[in-house]
Amino acid sequence: MTRNLFMGIDVSTTSAKALLVNELGEVLSSESTALSLSTPRPLWSEQNPQDWWEACVGSIRRALHSAGAKGEEVKAIGLTGQMHGLVLLDEQGEVLRPAILWNDQRTAAQCDEIRQRLGKERLIQITGNNALTGFTAPKILWVQQNEPAIYARARHVLLPKDYARYKLTNEYAIDCADGAGTILFDLQKRTWSDEVLNSLGIPKEWLPKTFEGPQVTGVVSAQAAVETGLAAGTPVVAGGGDQAAQAVGVGAVKPAIIALTLGTSGVVFATTEAALVEPEGRLHAFCHAVPDRWHFMGVMLSAAGSLQWYRDALYPEISFDDLVTEAEQAPAGCEGLYFMPYLTGERTPHPDPLARGAWVGLTIRHTRPHVTRAVLEGVSYGIKDSFTLIQRASTAEIQQVRISGGGAKSPVWRQIMADILGIELVTVNTTEGAAFGAALLAAVGSGFFPNVEQACEATIHTTGRTAPGAYSAAYQKYYPIYQTLYPVLSPTFDTLASVFNE
Repeated sequence: MTRNLFMGIDVSTTSAKALLVNELGEVLSSESTALSLSTPRPLWSEQNPQDWWEACVGSIRRALHSAGAKGEEVKAIGLTGQMHGLVLLDEQGEVLRPAILWNDQRTAAQCDEIRQRLGKERLIQITGNNALTGFTAPKILWVQQNEPAIYARARHVLLPKDYARYKLTNEYAIDCADGAGTILFDLQKRTWSDEVLNSLGIPKEWLPKTFEGPQVTGVVSAQAAVETGLAAGTPVVAGGGDQAAQAVGVGAVKPAIIALTLGTSGVVFATTEAALVEPEGRLHAFCHAVPDRWHFMGVMLSAAGSLQWYRDALYPEISFDDLVTEAEQAPAGCEGLYFMPYLTGERTPHPDPLARGAWVGLTIRHTRPHVTRAVLEGVSYGIKDSFTLIQRASTAEIQQVRISGGGAKSPVWRQIMADILGIELVTVNTTEGAAFGAALLAAVGSGFFPNVEQACEATIHTTGRTAPGAYSAAYQKYYPIYQTLYPVLSPTFDTLASVFNE
């Protein structure tokens, strides 16, 4: 019997995933192909777009095989992936240079130039965001100024997942959520800003057509069908940038439900019904993958990534579970030991690519459980920075916080996070995050569900709760101390960069 299946494809920094779900939202298969990262110079981060496509092809074929599915059973495909990257193509659609990624930090001078050309306040008013090194617009200026021969041949600008879309459909298209993440978007109008583009000298014709998350952007081409095993003519919907799709994947599609993602990076995501902005640009304000919805987002660059680095660098022989469980032996506050989780710079609330990690307060009394717990607490304090800003900026009262991501699998870390935030955390049945959200957007785009909210209600439910515990009151005293550390050490970070990045 022919089934109604929906596929979500996620082009992340570390892998390309293909996920198959049925009409009940049950995951039938999930296959990933690892991707490598290139750092040819300090602060640089690049990938080869062709590697994304080859990884997608492998994951799609294995996902179909694992589910025992035929290509024609897939009724629609949704795309998601890493945001803010820059893919430059020539007139024939050929890649001109390696893609510059979201975590690349080379564009500080171009960010200053963007603020100078538009004015910081005007930039935030139009796009909802300050100019940060992670975003796409300063990357375009960097290529213009540093690789003029390549820039002269450029005719198309795409984001990572949209390169996969191009290979699938031969169409140049982007969703509103990813479009807003370029800071070339008019947040209110949900399309490209003529004022920003003209100010930066970026031709509008280079940019792809914009679509809402569930809208169909094209169909699988005959060539892509041969490569992937999908059926030619299968609709491909716009999808969303990874954080917007992740929010769909956990059901954070209406105000008052917050999505907290504890992955390599840490994200606090709040849906809004209007294009609100945080006046100083400390929160990102983007379009949602849900039509006529927007969102606030706070981002810390090294969340579970801090724990990954700590374990890999210092205790590679110990499992994550054992290391984190051992942290329970240390008291809340770690007897005055703090960890600053700025291993790759920071975005919220300190938009500083030069910020660096640190332990502060080490004494001879501190043991490995103290140091490990300090990492968990430091990341949780960093998340609270974003959470507090969202509480102040959002117009809706927070009713529920849904936590997901690799770090959220740890009961110890969930409890520390709940204690520091001072709010109950809820887990849900969906664990595939952005890829699942992309599959739901595909199901909506195919007409199987009438809208995104109903798709989430039909497929997503809560599975567990973690309430603030006995340490919550103590953390309210410890957190203000954490807040004093960055302002004190920021000048030192600048000095380190000037000395060691010469």
